[in-house]
Amino acid sequence: MAKKESILTYDVVVRSIQERQFKPVYYLMGEESYYIDRIADYITNNVLTEEQKDFNFTTLYGAETDMNTVVMTARRYPMMSDYQVVLVKEAQNLKNLDSLAVYLQNPQPQTILVFCHKNGVLDRRKKVAAEIERIGFLFESKKLYERELPGFITGYVQRKGMTIDSKSVELLVDYVGSDLNRMAGEIDKLGIKGDRRITPELIEQNIGVSKEYNTIELKNALIARDILKSNRIVNYFDKNQKVYPIQMILPSLFTYFSNLMLAHYAPVKNEAGVMETLGLRQAWQARDYLSGMRVFSARKTMNIIAAIRETDARSKGFGNSMATSGELLRDLVYFILH
Repeated sequence: MAKKESILTYDVVVRSIQERQFKPVYYLMGEESYYIDRIADYITNNVLTEEQKDFNFTTLYGAETDMNTVVMTARRYPMMSDYQVVLVKEAQNLKNLDSLAVYLQNPQPQTILVFCHKNGVLDRRKKVAAEIERIGFLFESKKLYERELPGFITGYVQRKGMTIDSKSVELLVDYVGSDLNRMAGEIDKLGIKGDRRITPELIEQNIGVSKEYNTIELKNALIARDILKSNRIVNYFDKNQKVYPIQMILPSLFTYFSNLMLAHYAPVKNEAGVMETLGLRQAWQARDYLSGMRVFSARKTMNIIAAIRETDARSKGFGNSMATSGELLRDLVYFILH
């Protein structure tokens, strides 16, 4: 079972649909809604024609239905079509899901039953999970780690027939974060501007993030030990706290220096070795850590991580701190640079 789970990727599921090798049941679950939505949409848009959908496409909602209704709907035969599609949204709210196992022992072969279970997973130890895996797809959509986001962005941009440079990738990761639906929406927004190249200038004009004043540029200034530029960026953050609150800046710095600490202990301290240790997909990501290792020793890096944690606590009112966000950030940057 572990082997089957390890190879069940989004691409595997979509490829089987493209080849019209349909499964009787698709149970789509997990914390990342993006892939759940994409697979459900792909089935919705590619199994039936628009005319066939009139009689052969049913949408049910877990909070408004029960498993008996789902099964009765699934047992119907399609009209003037080889298949019918039954889409169950909000499947995490379904009661008595275990009774699905009985239906799956003898499913209606012309029904494609799709469950969308978001913000959670089905217990794989249950009999119903084993039945789903036996005849269908039990697909888990996991949240991407930050280090995986550049690969997602690059791949999505390429599928759109566009190109993107590494600085723009970093800006999108920094500004949008790990919400893949929002990330895809922002890239789509950039794509309709007519230019097939995504640049920092295009991002600044259409998304609102400054290409000069952001956490990436702050990180680069710290690595370069550029005191003037670092303070200029901190002053900009202080004047634009609605766009750059300290609660957004500190996690970005914490992620970098935490990874830098791991990089210091990489068995092989070159580009390939750092990529392997940190699980990075892009070579330019490793170069940031190689540069950081030349500037910050392992001990200094450990002290910086502690300082970031302390700053985070003080920004939330711990320690009777009366300092403003700007003052806290200036103190932290001073500590990092000296």
